[in-house]
Parts: sequence; structure tokens; C-alpha cells
Amino acid sequence: MLRQYELVERVKSYAPDADEQMLNRAYVYTVQKHGTQKRASGDPYFSHPVEVAGLMTELKLDQDTIITALLHDTVEDTLATIEEVERLFGPAVARMVDGVTKLSKIEAMSEKERAAENLRKFLLAMSEDLRVLLVKLADRLHNMRTLHYIKSEDKRRRIAKETMEIYAPLAERVGMYEYMREMQLLAFQQLEPEAYATITGRLAQIRNQDNGQVDAIALAISQALAEQGMQVKVWGREKHPYSIWRKMAERHVHFDQITDIMAFRVLVDKVEDCYRTIGVLHTTWQALPGKFKDYISTPKANGYQSLHTTLIYENSMRMEVQTRTWDMHQTNEYGLAAHWSYKQGGVLPDGQVGWLRDLLEVVDASHDAEELLENTKMAIYQDRIFAFTPKGKLFQLPKGATPIDFAYTVHSDLGSMAVGAKINGRHMPLRTPLGNGDVVEIIKSRNASPQLSWLGFCVTGKARAAIRRAVRQKERAEQAAIGRQLFEDIITRLPSKVGKKATAEAVKRLGLKSEDELMAAIGTAKLDDRQVMEALVPGSAKHLPEAENWLKQERAISIKGLTAGMAFQLASCCHPVPGDRIVGVRKPGVGVEVHSIACHALLDGEDSDWLDLSWGETTTGAVGRLRCVLYNRPGTLAEVTGIFAANMANITQLQNTSRDGLFGTYEVDLEVSDLAHLTRIVSSLRASDAVAQADRL
Repeated sequence: MLRQYELVERVKSYAPDADEQMLNRAYVYTVQKHGTQKRASGDPYFSHPVEVAGLMTELKLDQDTIITALLHDTVEDTLATIEEVERLFGPAVARMVDGVTKLSKIEAMSEKERAAENLRKFLLAMSEDLRVLLVKLADRLHNMRTLHYIKSEDKRRRIAKETMEIYAPLAERVGMYEYMREMQLLAFQQLEPEAYATITGRLAQIRNQDNGQVDAIALAISQALAEQGMQVKVWGREKHPYSIWRKMAERHVHFDQITDIMAFRVLVDKVEDCYRTIGVLHTTWQALPGKFKDYISTPKANGYQSLHTTLIYENSMRMEVQTRTWDMHQTNEYGLAAHWSYKQGGVLPDGQVGWLRDLLEVVDASHDAEELLENTKMAIYQDRIFAFTPKGKLFQLPKGATPIDFAYTVHSDLGSMAVGAKINGRHMPLRTPLGNGDVVEIIKSRNASPQLSWLGFCVTGKARAAIRRAVRQKERAEQAAIGRQLFEDIITRLPSKVGKKATAEAVKRLGLKSEDELMAAIGTAKLDDRQVMEALVPGSAKHLPEAENWLKQERAISIKGLTAGMAFQLASCCHPVPGDRIVGVRKPGVGVEVHSIACHALLDGEDSDWLDLSWGETTTGAVGRLRCVLYNRPGTLAEVTGIFAANMANITQLQNTSRDGLFGTYEVDLEVSDLAHLTRIVSSLRASDAVAQADRL
């Protein structure tokens, strides 16, 4: 553990103007506050914040960050308060300490909710001051270094899993590869102990049998470059055990089948020397096709820059070589921290600012704990491709991203208005996975809106969060629209007229926040008519029989302008279409299910809350279901589908339900505009020589 004077000397070595008295005060404060507390290792608890502060000095971070590292656990684990921290060490330190502090004392939350709320608070604090992230990553790294002291295996695995899923990807996302690699290694050791032991054992075996081969290859690379008049530094290393294990899992191969166990790094002075180095290497050894990657001209989103290539050395051995400048190397290993060092003053690259902005949108749009954790993981995982706008602007996306993901990455409004896409000049479905280098043009319409079905194929956290938020808002608005129509019907049965004041009082009595929330609660049957009447005019529903749970309506409620799947669902048992006499069944918290008045399913719902509904002038999304018995001869199915096409009906589902020697029976779902449209189709089918029988189901 660093002693007090050693910590101060470290800070003064790169920041001579640092306030020595303030640093000493912070050191003493954390020692006093943590007092006799012990860690699982038996060490005094204050050794942990002191070591975290030491990690921050290795990155040459400013005085406030060092003090934050010293104090980061005091508010959570001692009697210290944010107000006291602010009074003693200033508002900047207090703000950062509050950002790192967990919300673990919220007892009412489940473990997943607690984890999500901790993450939400941490990400919001990080957006205000990125040094919060640096302290948190150092905190997690030191905790992982001492994880083996925790006796409970379940707790060790839970912490390791959280590190692997959240903090290691976060470290990678901000370019802190040194932290990422060590976190992954320590988490891998806990989560896959057998695989860890096997791979590290094999690596040790290779190391013992190496006979200096790695040094010999590094020397050969240096000599080849020196012959061209280049001064470089070269060193070799084994690939990361977790990286090897992941490659084995992805490729479904054994350790012996991994050919590029060794990797070499070449450091040069200038950018042009990077490309010159690759030229020399490719003319000296055979390059593996498709393995050259240029992250200098197109850096990763976290600012990483380097040239990667894979060469075939003697005995067909493959070796990966990374070439970069010294400045790139510093940024690549420490990423965000390199921009927050004492000398740099926290100037961030544009890519990091954009990523953080996107992450904040994800936090803001996530509805619950599960969504936040899912969307955040999607936003920080790093395996990425590059795609371009028609004007040549470059965007980085996760592998498997679609035009919808691309549209939301460009701008949230573009994603919301997307109706189609061109990929490399060709019209393609919105669900098409994008490839590296694709040029993507989004076709938009101001009348368009996000579709729930998009969640089935989009992969970015930003897109999923935005789609879910838009769908929820639309669903709530439509539920409120139905609720308002019901509300208007309810107030006609009250003994006296009610105005805005009575409605506002009813909202308060029911414990709701707004009139819109009241209408949505009525629309989703969370409140029945009796409850609403009593809230508006106390005592007005006393004359109603207790068994009666719905009131006869004065007029049918129109579902015109509402979207199937939002405020209402068209029942799959009877497939009602515009023109059918319909009734709605309200289920609490779900919305309205629309049935044909003749539907047999209504016989089982005598106690349900029914609504008298009408279609209004136009309603979209109606699907009619037909049963067609066709003669079993070539061309009959083609003739039938031709009838559907001639009648402008789109097939959504076609299923062969039975087949014998003479006939084949099919059930087909068709998108139709109304009952008259469906009736014309049935008439056309019955007139065809290919059809033995056609009926609506």
C-alpha cells in the first residue's frame, strides 16, 4: 500500500503545482473515516481507496481525480456525507464522489433493478465529468485483483460476470485496453476456471519450449526494417488467454488449431513510417489475404489507431503484427485517460463525445431495469463495422447492424422517419445486415413512425431504446384516446355535469399524476366505470348493482385512426375486418381486444368488460382468413394467388392444412381494406375452376 508521502510525491512529480495540503487532508480523511473496517483479505479497508488513487497517479491524472479516488467509498461505507465532502474538498470532488457512489442501500429494489439503477446513476455522472468513469474503472480493477479473497464462490462469479459484461467492455469502449485485458483475464479465471488453467498451462509449456523464438522473430523484424533505414522498437508477446479462449469458442477449434498465438508490435516515430513498415513486412514475408486492417485512416470509435496484418513466418507459423506511432500507442493503451492526463487537460476526441451522447439517449429512453442493462450492453460492446452515407460520412456500427440501426446512428429523427433503404444503390429490406464499407441511403417519410417489429432485427442499444420509447408513447396516446371516449360516455350518466375542476379533483383522489394518465387507465381497464364515477362525484355509483362491472354505452366508440397492436388488438380467433359488427373486450393493463359480434370466443368471457365499438371511416391492419379447397392438379395454387393479386390483397400467411388424392385444403390470411373487399375475393375464388370451395373462417 502506498504511504501518504509516496502518494503526494507521485502527484507532485507530474503536477508540481498540486495542493500538497489538500492531498494530505484527503489521505487522512479516508483513513479516519474507514477506521477499523477490514477487507475480505484482512487488510485495512482504506488500503483499497489508496491503491485506486495510486492507479490514477500512474495515468498522471489531476489533483481532484486523485482526491476522488481516495474518497470514493467514504459516502457509501462510512458516516461521511456528500455535504461534508463538498465543504472540505470542493464541489467538483463532491460531484465525482457522488457519481461513483453506488445506490446499494435501496433495499426495496431487486438485484437486477439495483444494478440497473447503479449503472444509470454512474452513466449520468460520467456524462457530466468523464473522470468519474476513470475512477470507477480503477476501483473495479483493484477489486478484481483482490477478488480471490472473497470466500463465497457465487459472489465471486457475480462480480466477475458484471465485470466481463459491463466494465471490461466500458474500458474497451473508451480505449483503456490495459485495464480491459486485465479485467477480462481476472474475470475469465473466475468464470471458466478449467479453461483458464488449461490455456495458461499450454502457454507456459510453449514458453518453456520456445528456445527464444519470440525474441528471434522480433529481431528478424527489426533487422528487415533497419536494412531500409528505419529505427523502430519491436517486441513480441503471447496473445491474451481470454482472447485465445474466445477465438476457440467462436471457431469451434482446439488450442492446437490456433495458429496465431504470438503477436508482435512495432513502434515508429511518424505516421508515414507505419505504412512504410507494412510495405517492408509484406515484401519480406507472405501476408495472409484479408487480414490487413487500417485503423489509422479509419480509427475505431474509441480513438484506437494502428495497422494490423498477419504474416506467414517459417514453418507456416502465423504471426500478427501491429504497427503504430508512440503517440498512438499511448492513446491505444490508456485511451480516455490519455486525454484526461494532467498535461492534456481533458480534451476529448469527437468520437468519444458522440458515443457518450448516444449512451445518454439510451439511458434516457430505457423504461425499466432489464431494458437499461440490455441497451447499455449493446451500446458498449465493441465488435464493429464501418458504413457510409451517400455523401461519404463514416459511421461505426456493431456487426449485424441493419439500415434501421444506421438511421438511428446518423440521427434519431432519421430513424423515426425511415420507410426503406438503399444499400450500395440497390433497394433492400430494412432488416438486411450491413457489411463493411456499405454505402447506405435511408428513404424517409414525414408520415412514418417506428414499428414494433423493428425490435426483431435492430441490434444497437440506441435504436432499440428509441423504438421502444416511440412505441410506448404512441400506445399510451392511443390508450388515452380510447379512455377519453369512454370518459365522455361515463360523465353522461352522472347526476350532474362535471367540468375541468372536477376532473382535476378526480385525478388527485385516484392518486394519478395527470388527466392523460387517468384516460390511459380508463382505456386499459385499470379503472372501471364505477371507480371513475365515484372519483368525479362521490356517491354517484351507489345505486349501481355490485355485480355490474360495465355500463351500457350511449354510442359506439370509434377506433378510427388507432393502430392495431397499440391501443387494440384484432382477435386472431375471428379475424374481424372493417364492415363486421364488432365488440371490444377490455382486459386490465392490456388494452382492448376486438372481436366479431358472432365470435364463439365471446361465450367464454361473460364476466369481461365489453365495449360497443365501431370501425370509423378507415382502419388499417385488418387481416381476413379464408379456407380454400383446391383441385389437386398443377397450376391451381398459382391461379388462386393470381386472384389475390388481381384483387390487390397481400398474403400474410399461407398454410396447407390437409391433402388427399383429389383436393388440397389451404388456410390463407389476407390484408384487406374492409368486408366488401374480402367478399369480392371470396366471390372470385368461387368462380374459379381451380377452387372447389372457398369460405371465410
